[in-house]
Amino acid sequence: MEKKAALLLAEGYEEGECVFVIDILRRASICCDSISIKGEYVTGGRGIVVKADRVLNREMIKEYDMVIIPGGIPGVPNLCENEIVLEWVRAFIQDKEKFVAAICAGPMLLSKAGVCTGRKLTSYPADKYRMLFQDAEYIDDNTQMKELIVIDDNLITSRGPASALSFAYKIVELLGGDAQELRERMQYNALLANINK
Repeated sequence: MEKKAALLLAEGYEEGECVFVIDILRRASICCDSISIKGEYVTGGRGIVVKADRVLNREMIKEYDMVIIPGGIPGVPNLCENEIVLEWVRAFIQDKEKFVAAICAGPMLLSKAGVCTGRKLTSYPADKYRMLFQDAEYIDDNTQMKELIVIDDNLITSRGPASALSFAYKIVELLGGDAQELRERMQYNALLANINK
């Protein structure tokens, strides 16, 4: 059965981390629904309005294999106030057949849901985020490991807007898609080769 991802949206979401991820998953023929926690239209942190595919309800949880949490302020704090969102994250973390992916400020939601203890993860590198993850193995430029994307079993975290493409390709891989072909077709490999010259 094909894998399905749910990307959660709240007012103040980070536009690039949302749209790039949905675009890349759909290019890989992976279903990725944008799911608003309230209302059909959602305004991002830079004022870009998107029409969500669906509006959140408890029953939807059975339909998806991954929940994706984009960053954005106040997007993530708004997600943190939604009890259904917290239930989804807790349930997906406990189910080893499912995944939780969070980028930038998104891992704040992991802290709010109480699922960080003993986990290896990263987030946007700032003290206000580091302080949330004292019970986790937190990775950023202050640690020996400096990965932009950190995978710990069924948890995937990433640092910020510039890592959105790499984050999305990693999600494609984890959901069984051909990320290598997609990176080549979208000129991502050529970009990296040019940067490394």
